[in-house]
Amino acid sequence: MEKFIQCIQKIYSEAASQWSGAADDKIMALRNNALQKIKEQGFPTSKEELWRHFPIEKKLRDDYELQFEADPYQPVDAYFKCHVANIDTYMFTMLNGWYTHQNAPLTIFPNGVIVGSIFAAIQQYPALVFDNLNKCYSDKYDKFVHLNELLFNDGIFIYVPEKITVEKPMQIVSIVNSKKNLLVNNHNLVVLGKGASLSLVQCDDSLQFGDSFINNITEICLAEESHLNFYKMENKDAKSLLINHIFVNQKQNSVFHSNAVTFNAGYLRNMIHVNLTEPFAEARMYGLYLVDKSQFADNQIYVNHLAPDCSSYQLYKGIADDESRANFNGHIVVRPHAQRTSAYQTNKNMTLTDEAKVTTKPFLEIYADDVKCSHGATVGQLDEEAMFYLRSRGICERNARMLLMYAFANEIINFVGIDSLRETLLDMTKKRLSGELTICEQCVLHCSDEKHFSFEIDLSKI
Repeated sequence: MEKFIQCIQKIYSEAASQWSGAADDKIMALRNNALQKIKEQGFPTSKEELWRHFPIEKKLRDDYELQFEADPYQPVDAYFKCHVANIDTYMFTMLNGWYTHQNAPLTIFPNGVIVGSIFAAIQQYPALVFDNLNKCYSDKYDKFVHLNELLFNDGIFIYVPEKITVEKPMQIVSIVNSKKNLLVNNHNLVVLGKGASLSLVQCDDSLQFGDSFINNITEICLAEESHLNFYKMENKDAKSLLINHIFVNQKQNSVFHSNAVTFNAGYLRNMIHVNLTEPFAEARMYGLYLVDKSQFADNQIYVNHLAPDCSSYQLYKGIADDESRANFNGHIVVRPHAQRTSAYQTNKNMTLTDEAKVTTKPFLEIYADDVKCSHGATVGQLDEEAMFYLRSRGICERNARMLLMYAFANEIINFVGIDSLRETLLDMTKKRLSGELTICEQCVLHCSDEKHFSFEIDLSKI
């Protein structure tokens, strides 16, 4: 870990010289504060409770590189092909840690919606950014958050004004297209005004890659009566190290609905921290992780009930095959003033081999007395009675296993609110469970190039 810290300090000294004279004072203060915390606290190791299931210190390298400027602009279609039809979104792309655009770092829609580079937003709308930046953190944030604050060079900023409903979903695609061992730190900020509504799809993709380390933060600020549907999809390569921090701050009557689907991972850690700060806020979180070989998927959920009459619901499911590993850690805190809280948490897992390992820890911490809370977790194998029933109906063993696994995973996908996306994910789930969907060079929603075959038929031989 000491070598990794030295690598970070070296990168920061190089980056600071690049940023000098052009950096915002508030951002530099944030970076300096993060550097001080890194020096004092260091980074997590497997000796810490939340990291004990994976030796993160063995995964980190000491030769990461930071890309100090954006690649020359070229149309996204020139290097990134999407072959999935009928998912109509506004797509915004990050390439190697930088927002890609030709001459428009910010896109301003006629209804006042703003999307683009977070640093461009700081220049044009500083009050709007700084009133919300770093305001969503909970009291359980991870030390890798300091690394992002220290070295983030760009990110996506989304602002939806009061009472505006964005009918067409937005999509953030973060692409790594470099054979270097890149260190990528994007800091995204999503702000919804009072009564605003948005559906957001976020994907992490790789075209060509080394042993990259992606350490992203997404802050989501939901004002009164706003509504966000947030969908996260991952299908990463075996070498990938991906840590996603998602911080959500909810006001009165706001709704946060998330659905995270992991089809493949090298080492993946999704951390969602939700603060329900005012009455009648609602958070519903769903997740599905499918891992095999030596993959590892880790989901950390922290829900902080700070106000009365709020509700939260969690349902996460996982299937582990071969020698893969998965971990779920769900933590719900009900503060003393959060009376009449409803909080439910369920984690269900299926292991297909004796070598596959799943660990789960649902946890309730309640300081109020007028609440409805429950939690539960299961780790098991395919139901033998169900297998026998299907086999007795003439279904072969392979198809019977497929049907049971698909029925198990299907429940999570059905909570996706975008019809075309839901159908695509259902199809991808079938392919993944049958072994047809493997770790590809692009995300689950951007399949590899189609191959067309033609066979010449000699009619004289028929």
